[in-house]
Amino acid sequence: MDFRRTLFVLITIFLSLTATKAQEVSIWSKYEIDFTSSKNFENVLYQLKDFHADFISPSGRQISINGFWNGGNDFKIRFSPDELGAWTYRTVCSDTLNPGLHHQTGTFNCIKNNNDFDIYQKGTIVRSPGNYHLTYADGTPFFYVACTAWNGALKSTDAEWSEYLTQRKNNNYNVIQFVTTQWRGGSKDRNGEVAFTGSGKIEINPRFFQRLDEKIDAINAHGLVAAPVLLWALQKGDGRHFSPGYYLPDEEAILLAKYIVARYGGNQVIWILGGDGKYIDEYEQRWKRIGREVFGDPHPGIVAQHPQGLSWIGEDYKGENWLDIVGYQSSHSNREYTVNWINKGPASAQWSNLPARPLMNLEPNYEEIHFSISDTDVRNASYWSIFATPPSGITYGANGIWPWIQYEGELIENHRNPGGRGPSTWKKSIAFPGSLQIGYLAGFINQFEWWNLKPGQDLLIKQPGDEVFNHFISVLADDQMSTILAYTPIQQEIQIRNMSGYTYQVRWFDPVHNKFVPGAEVNATQINLSPQTNQDWVAILTKK
Repeated sequence: MDFRRTLFVLITIFLSLTATKAQEVSIWSKYEIDFTSSKNFENVLYQLKDFHADFISPSGRQISINGFWNGGNDFKIRFSPDELGAWTYRTVCSDTLNPGLHHQTGTFNCIKNNNDFDIYQKGTIVRSPGNYHLTYADGTPFFYVACTAWNGALKSTDAEWSEYLTQRKNNNYNVIQFVTTQWRGGSKDRNGEVAFTGSGKIEINPRFFQRLDEKIDAINAHGLVAAPVLLWALQKGDGRHFSPGYYLPDEEAILLAKYIVARYGGNQVIWILGGDGKYIDEYEQRWKRIGREVFGDPHPGIVAQHPQGLSWIGEDYKGENWLDIVGYQSSHSNREYTVNWINKGPASAQWSNLPARPLMNLEPNYEEIHFSISDTDVRNASYWSIFATPPSGITYGANGIWPWIQYEGELIENHRNPGGRGPSTWKKSIAFPGSLQIGYLAGFINQFEWWNLKPGQDLLIKQPGDEVFNHFISVLADDQMSTILAYTPIQQEIQIRNMSGYTYQVRWFDPVHNKFVPGAEVNATQINLSPQTNQDWVAILTKK
């Protein structure tokens, strides 16, 4: 008995000493472990079937994280720990005779994160089961407000990228969407290189991704969530042969996507599996297979799809558990069909009959696209989209930001350039009125318990949008009718049904100038409200 006690004490002391010497890693931050293969590989993607580490958390959970090849004999595993305390890990390699990769072990101590940004204090972004919104790991609701910089991480200088990220963070954006390989809008990166070569058999270019590492790290360093597109997929138009989601065979598309997930899974990320593609009809089984293969097992990050314009996947993908965000794209038009598709189309009509998941317009009107879309069009499409389903998020785009136009006169690759001239530069575009006003929208919506709001069109007595399509009034309300928000695109009367006879205090939000205007106290079965000026407004009714 004494021997057992002595042995227990010795083991305890040993573990304590080991823990004090273990590397310290801040919770929710990227922990990178380096490995050196004992063998050379001609093409790792095909020769090494598995290389991962099994991490054991302080509470005893096991988390498997895939590693990746970084050039030569250099391999890495990146992981973001989510529990404070002592962690251990052991690697597993399909080549069991490779001691540099197989059965490597280690420990580290996860400590409190001193970074004040929410992604390091509240944790990674997750889907809230049974709800229509995202949350941080601690349960705090997360309203997705993204800027589209498809080429930004590929084309920008470090100084440009830092300036852009700082401005977006200061303007209430919290997600940056970008492309991670060559694609139809950017056939090469700033250094003239591509992410991979080949089609039937591909080869990874680690130099391309090493430069991309710094851009993605910078996104998180600014307190923003990275939303990388893994496989750009538009199957029509000029340059489609540059986009891996279009031309790669299934197996190669899966290998490439898995590589990118392994490489960036240690960052704070929301994956966009496909970009601008068709994921239904003749392409449906291909994309369901890719999604299941890449994200069927537990994985870091959550997953969205970004379909082509006016394409709806909600019904077809309702049984795909790997898909966390049902994205859609209302496209770039202020015409009747597009406006009605947002307000009366499949998202607004079907959301209540689908499994609860965030539904987001990931590409409404891009400001300045075709030199025809204004900040008014951007606001209209964005507010209408948020009010069409339970609120969860919105994305902004400008026609000079996404291709990363760096000088006046630069043309967009493989896209329309009306009149043979290019759009404004990215630097000018981040100060566009609509660019700033989406930041105002984010600040506005976060003043409410927006996660409790749902579309309340039945509260509207008269819908002007039935007579004039772009006069559509959108309504959100909570179940108790304690908060009602009504968005009108013009100065017109809003008629709200109040059968319970509640007394409401009215305020107005000006989405153009980012200010609140006080209103009257009202108590009537029919509440009639009119904004003060001829622009779009949000009426706010708070039950007293």
